[in-house]
Amino acid sequence: MEKLTIKSWAQDDRPREKLLAKGKTSLSDAELIAILIGSGNRQESAVALSKRILQSVSGNINELAKLSVEKLIAFKGIGDAKAIAIITALEIGKRRQLEIALEKPKITSSKDVFNLMQPVIGDLEHEEFWVLFLNNSNKVLAKSQISKGGLTATIVDVRLLFKRALELASVGIIVCHNHPSGKLQPSIADKQLTQKIKEAGCTLDIKLLDHLIITEKVYFSFADDGVL
Repeated sequence: MEKLTIKSWAQDDRPREKLLAKGKTSLSDAELIAILIGSGNRQESAVALSKRILQSVSGNINELAKLSVEKLIAFKGIGDAKAIAIITALEIGKRRQLEIALEKPKITSSKDVFNLMQPVIGDLEHEEFWVLFLNNSNKVLAKSQISKGGLTATIVDVRLLFKRALELASVGIIVCHNHPSGKLQPSIADKQLTQKIKEAGCTLDIKLLDHLIITEKVYFSFADDGVL
């Protein structure tokens, strides 16, 4: 019995043809992956195999991107070449996100900050503390990693933070860090650090506009929550 290829499936089930006819946004995640791998195994189509792979990570593309070649080839029908194709495609997607994040957008809301920084720190397994330096039009002049820590805490040098802000002639800053645990609620240390940065900024006439705690999919904003 031959492998079930995409060509052997009914017209409506062919993701390549669907993309051509209806556009890329019409395809499900499984259909996009099916195009990458091209064929399934003796028992299932490329689409069915792709669905099964996605189900193993609860449909989470970010989790799929973390799978190694060894873990991918454990699925029947996935060899080195197909595993590498999946990993390569997802890595290109991540790099595209990072390139977008390197641009200097205008910040109009906490959601803008999340969209900018989630690709950078959202799925890390350790904490990192970053600062966005803004001009008087709320455009990002630069962003810098101030500290990198373990799974529970980072050490932030407030003097280093404001040294960079002064160098850039920044009038406002937004700080953010990730919680690898996925918990959104700020800790006592998070609140104390926020207050310390806010007070130092007042002295230098550099306003702390927000502090975001970022996880893989969601975030907490001190400003939105009224605790800044």
